[in-house]
Amino acid sequence: MDSIDTSEVPTFSMAERDRRWELARAFMEREDLDALLVFGEHEDAGPAPFAYDTWFTNGRAGTTVVFPRDGEPISLFPMEMFTKDHLESTRRGDPVWIPPERIRASRDARAVIAELHRLGLDRAAIGVVGLEPYPPWHPEGVVPYRLWSAVLREFPGARFEPVGMALSRLMMPLGTEEIAVVRRSAAIGDAMAHAMAAAAAPGVSESVVYAAGMAAGYAHGTTPAAMHFWSGRDPLASGLPQWSYRPQGPRTLRNGDIVSAEVFSNVGGRHTQHQVTIAVGEPHEDLLRAADVARAAYDACLRALHAGRTFGDVVRDLREPYHEAGGWEFGPSLHALNPMIAASGFPADASRRLAGAGAYPPEDDHPTMAADLELRPGMTFALEPNYVVGRHLAYLGGTVIVGENGPIELNPSTARILPAGAPQGGGQHPGRPGS
Repeated sequence: MDSIDTSEVPTFSMAERDRRWELARAFMEREDLDALLVFGEHEDAGPAPFAYDTWFTNGRAGTTVVFPRDGEPISLFPMEMFTKDHLESTRRGDPVWIPPERIRASRDARAVIAELHRLGLDRAAIGVVGLEPYPPWHPEGVVPYRLWSAVLREFPGARFEPVGMALSRLMMPLGTEEIAVVRRSAAIGDAMAHAMAAAAAPGVSESVVYAAGMAAGYAHGTTPAAMHFWSGRDPLASGLPQWSYRPQGPRTLRNGDIVSAEVFSNVGGRHTQHQVTIAVGEPHEDLLRAADVARAAYDACLRALHAGRTFGDVVRDLREPYHEAGGWEFGPSLHALNPMIAASGFPADASRRLAGAGAYPPEDDHPTMAADLELRPGMTFALEPNYVVGRHLAYLGGTVIVGENGPIELNPSTARILPAGAPQGGGQHPGRPGS
């Protein structure tokens, strides 16, 4: 998709704010809670951020929110720069959900404690978002030890309940305005993927291809997270390019290479993901075989992804084409978005087939997270089937919404191998069907 309408960017209205806050109040009533205490991760966290605070504030990530059941949310800012940005947004007439009188200048332990005292929550039941695991980055939660120790000492008569997972399931079915934003995010992700394919060619630096994708995201009005990006004849890895975290030069693409990338588009806190495999020249036959299996898994998931089914049921159906295909599954093939609380499992032992893997600590099999999650309309998922034949990895797919009458496929163009040098917005590898 090389053309995105910039004349009318979807926004969140006060009606969307009220919808979310009423959901939160109903949740507190149902769970017999007097308040919510919501911790947010800093705004430069990258993919899969822990940004529950923004669901309440429609503002910058990295705040702490206190939401009393019988009142309105309070936002605790991390530094004075947030206050200045809030003031400027207000002056410009931007949709600001938290007024200045409900903003606090700090979110350290003293500020959290002071706010809980002010609201009379000394012996209250308080639901906390941030204490539970949030894979992959926060296996023990995001709340700092010193801060939480101080809160517990100060409020021995309060009852603190971890509610992050339960609240996540409440947030996952997106409202109409949120779905419009997700669609825009997906369109921008498509533009990024096709800009990369257009830039890729023998003799071109990885950094040039990477820059083309990121520039497309910026040009269409968003700030995408740093993408995962590898290139080579048969790379079996997924992560940031090596030259982004240690001093070394980017490699130069050669004929017969592939570019394997995971694009993270983010519009207004609503995320989409796009798995991109670009063939530079004629792809290896093993890559084509792997892509056929991955595509079969993609189609199987589309048939299975219906409201009322459980996430575990869908994962089982998705993985059916992997059985007896002669290769192995590289990583998760399906995971939730907005927020990322469910992910398909995959076996760890297959990766031990790699030469040199025996020198590393053994991994356990990865079970499916939140297999019991019941799918509801408005939930968003990254459908990213992957398969390895020989040493050749095909990673395909994009974002899908659970619709009222079946799945809504937002990025069919990246559910196949893209040829390098294809014009932006089109092209597929010869001999492979489109979707």
